[in-house]
Amino acid sequence: MKFIKRTMEKWQSMSINVKVSTAYAVCSILQRCLSFITIPLFTRLLSTEQYGQFTVYSSWSGIITIFITLNLAYGSFSTAMVKFEEKREEYIASIQGICLVLAGLFFLIYFPFCGKWNNFFELPTYLVVALVFEILAQNSLHLWSGKKRFEYKYKSVVGVTLLISFASPLLAFIFVVSSEDKGVARIFGYVMVNVLVGGSLFVYNQLKGKHLYNREFWRYALSFNIPLIAYYLSQVIFNQSDRIMISKITGTSDAAMYGVAYNLAMILTFILNAINNSYVPWFYDKLKKGRQKENRMISCGVALIMSILLLGVIWYAPEIIDIMAGDKYTSAVGVVAPVAASLLLLMYSQFFINVEFYFEEKKLLVYASVGAAVANIVLNKMFIPVFGFVAAGYTTLVSYILFAVCNCITMKHVLRKRGIRDDLYSYGGLTGLFVVFAAAAVLGIALYNYLMLRIIITAAVLAVLYIKRSVILNLFNLMKNK
Repeated sequence: MKFIKRTMEKWQSMSINVKVSTAYAVCSILQRCLSFITIPLFTRLLSTEQYGQFTVYSSWSGIITIFITLNLAYGSFSTAMVKFEEKREEYIASIQGICLVLAGLFFLIYFPFCGKWNNFFELPTYLVVALVFEILAQNSLHLWSGKKRFEYKYKSVVGVTLLISFASPLLAFIFVVSSEDKGVARIFGYVMVNVLVGGSLFVYNQLKGKHLYNREFWRYALSFNIPLIAYYLSQVIFNQSDRIMISKITGTSDAAMYGVAYNLAMILTFILNAINNSYVPWFYDKLKKGRQKENRMISCGVALIMSILLLGVIWYAPEIIDIMAGDKYTSAVGVVAPVAASLLLLMYSQFFINVEFYFEEKKLLVYASVGAAVANIVLNKMFIPVFGFVAAGYTTLVSYILFAVCNCITMKHVLRKRGIRDDLYSYGGLTGLFVVFAAAAVLGIALYNYLMLRIIITAAVLAVLYIKRSVILNLFNLMKNK
């Protein structure tokens, strides 16, 4: 009781900014945990082919979302909430109008040739229609929650987010156990919850904002986001094209295998985002004050922490997959290491992209993103037919190496263009860390058949980290205090 009381008192004494950040962070962690916990449930209830159908649906959802929403709930949205502070409801309603028009255009292209499109998507018509409605509903949810964040009204957002997080897997479970077509049942369980909640928020947003069309808002949103479409699409291709290509080349069962391994390897993405959200304000402040050299040690320290966490996933991938998915997904273990390594490279890329965003150099970022995404598709086409779905993990790794290198070169160009000294990062330190990380990952893979030896080595590493814990804590205190 005393602990709860002290916690509540500490919560009440926090500033609204800290409360909002903490609430969203906890909410995000709970979402990830719930999503992760439900994996073993559905991988055991569904066959690999049925789970593969859900994987393909999710992959196409990510890609089609870009074309129907233009990611208008992101990109221009934050600046619009500031620029149109007194007309936020009207702006959101107008954005929904744009998305409705784009959804209508999608259907105009889809329905006359739905048979050919269905073969391409590997989905029946009713699932494609459900996908579009789910995209519109989720977009309304993102617009509504985005506005709430700017108003520091976090309670309703957390409540709705947790409602969806609990209700979706529950309804999907009820549908799956009572249906023979379990793959479709898994999809509709999530779709129905998202459409009901998001659809209600669409109506709410429209009643508050009233107008679907506003020339000023449409022009502002489209002019800002359309140039970024290639970047957004390339990022989705990074995340989703592997599974789609695997499904088409070797089958939906292999797509399920890859999807489970990919989700496991990327489980720490939320930590990457949380670190970046805390790191960026500090880093931008140093850039503004011309003290960017202080970032050299911090960036290496943050990358080291991330690499240690990722190595934990790689070293115990066989056991985690066995617990989370079962014996039928054993062959997916080979995908975990290269995809997890890609996440470390994504962190490196984000380091460089932060500089590009600070100086508003978006065009060069698009070139790097598109080039790496195209490379990923070409490599998949070459190697998946020869080596199977495991090859997609390594093509992803190669593509992220290219992405990181391109963004590093771009960042250096931006710094030269502005006459700023290139002392933001220790390139030797980051490169050396990745080499050591790769060697440790290879060692972990070599020891997959020796669980006890892996445990002993892990215990020794944890003991060293505990002894040196003050060094790690000092890194975060340095960012906080400076």
